[in-house]
Amino acid sequence: MWSEISALAGMFLAAFLAATPIPMQSELAFVALAANGWSLTALVVAASIGNILGSCLTYAAGRGLGGLGLWRWFHLPAEKMARAESWFARWGRWSLLLSWAPGGDLLVALAGALRMPLVPFLILISLAKTGRYIALALATQAAF
Repeated sequence: MWSEISALAGMFLAAFLAATPIPMQSELAFVALAANGWSLTALVVAASIGNILGSCLTYAAGRGLGGLGLWRWFHLPAEKMARAESWFARWGRWSLLLSWAPGGDLLVALAGALRMPLVPFLILISLAKTGRYIALALATQAAF
């Protein structure tokens, strides 16, 4: 039982960190655990919850940075921030469905900085992150 809890906690942590600006790949942990016989359903749940909560941290950081005008610390000139705001206004919240992809953390932080309402943010992030792990589970199941 402890090994299952520790494996799922490790999956949760890997997914959590992967949704922050920390360079981390949760897919490797997911596939390794699945290849060793762990329940795909349990892995999807642990990874999804971790990744969603990690995105919430990134969103909160973006919200704090935007509210305090701290984006300049990340060397994001005003014209680039204006371009990012314009892009986000055009594609809006739907771009968060791509938050699972490389660079998705920037979309999440931008959503926070631009004060996207929390409930729509959570819905879109949950769909994107859970969908990603379901797709990974199906691919892993097909491979093993």
